[in-house]
Amino acid sequence: MTYLDVVFSYGALPGESELRAIDSMREVYGIRSVRFDNQQRTVRVEYDASRMKQEAVAKLLRSAGIDVREPVALA
Repeated sequence: MTYLDVVFSYGALPGESELRAIDSMREVYGIRSVRFDNQQRTVRVEYDASRMKQEAVAKLLRSAGIDVREPVALA
């Protein structure tokens, strides 16, 4: 297993239904954690890179109703 972090910026703040969908996203094999930073308007996902790619993580977030924008470069 190779765990990586990806950070995406997002537009609209997630509501209650989106956060419930994120809870179910955590059940997806390969997703380790999902954390929101409302001040920075970013979402950080730790995932198993041997199981999925960054694009698949973005697709899961979008299917949960998150207004995902571009990935943010990690320092």
